Amino acid sequence: MSVEPDFEKGHGLVTTVVTDATTQAVLMVAWMNAESYRRTLATGQTWFWSRSRQELWHKGATSGNLQDVVEIQLDCDNDTLLIAVNPHGPACHTGHQSCFFKTVMTKKED
Repeated sequence: MSVEPDFEKGHGLVTTVVTDATTQAVLMVAWMNAESYRRTLATGQTWFWSRSRQELWHKGATSGNLQDVVEIQLDCDNDTLLIAVNPHGPACHTGHQSCFFKTVMTKKED
């Protein structure tokens, strides 16, 4: 059974959540188009579509913080990818391990 993302739903893009394969921490959220998806499958490393630059980007090509793909899963609607990776360094361009480091709220225990 071959399952493919539905790029048409998102006007050519699908949301892509990247997690650390070892810790399961969410590292980043990015966008993939059909070409970046194909390159990810072909190379075994993550490729994304930059909405701001309007170009493909190979995660870590400049910084050296590549991401080796361990597993790719597709959600029930075929419009969101979940990719587990072995990261070669921080995922965030700020140098943080994850792009999610800004706490907005923490529930206090009663």
